[in-house]
Amino acid sequence: MVRALLVDDDRDLARLLAEFFVAHDVTVTHVEDGPAGLAALASGAADFDVVLLDVMLPGIDGFEVCRRIRASHDVPVVMLTARGDDADRIVGLEIGADDYVPKPFNPRELLARMRAVLRRARPVSSSAGSVAVAVAVEKIDLGAIEIDLGAIVVRRAGAEVPLTSFEFRILVALAKRVGETVTREELASAVRDPQPKGKAAAVYDPSVDRSLDVHVSRLRQKLEDDPKEPRLIKTVRGVGYVLARPA
Repeated sequence: MVRALLVDDDRDLARLLAEFFVAHDVTVTHVEDGPAGLAALASGAADFDVVLLDVMLPGIDGFEVCRRIRASHDVPVVMLTARGDDADRIVGLEIGADDYVPKPFNPRELLARMRAVLRRARPVSSSAGSVAVAVAVEKIDLGAIEIDLGAIVVRRAGAEVPLTSFEFRILVALAKRVGETVTREELASAVRDPQPKGKAAAVYDPSVDRSLDVHVSRLRQKLEDDPKEPRLIKTVRGVGYVLARPA
């Protein structure tokens, strides 16, 4: 069962989503403004799997709510908005949202997007009856940095480093080609959801994927001794990024 927190002042939409999602093993807790959403997350009364966050909220808008969520929580965030401008989408991704769905939308599309976000955020597993069977653990050792792909955990000098799902995917994409320059196009492709069989690959959009810079900057804040003089994740100007081999 997936537990979703819906932060949206549209009661009709909330009722529609709750009715649709219940048939797909998703429970919806609905609040109507940002402070109530932040309070629900902070209370710990429910361990939410995903937040569905409207941009056009009364009082504190969804962008500011997302910033505050990211300051203290790693829960995946899918932003919802009636404003479909690329600029709004870029802002949402840059402040840490995992996906962005413009209104009006089909509830089935939102469910698919939400499931895709959850697949990225959770360890891959299969099940036999009600018992989960974990995939064989694979680790990438980068000296002081260890990436546990099975548990979706990153450790620095033995201490766990909290990363968002997007940050984790960027780091893994760079780590799998350690010492090599990964272009922005390649990095964007690596962290994007794979296209279903028979469907054309998504076209690279450099305006949207500017958010990569922000996520790389956050990775440096969490992993580098001096983020202003990065020694681990280096920029190849005009091309992309390279993860340095451990000394």
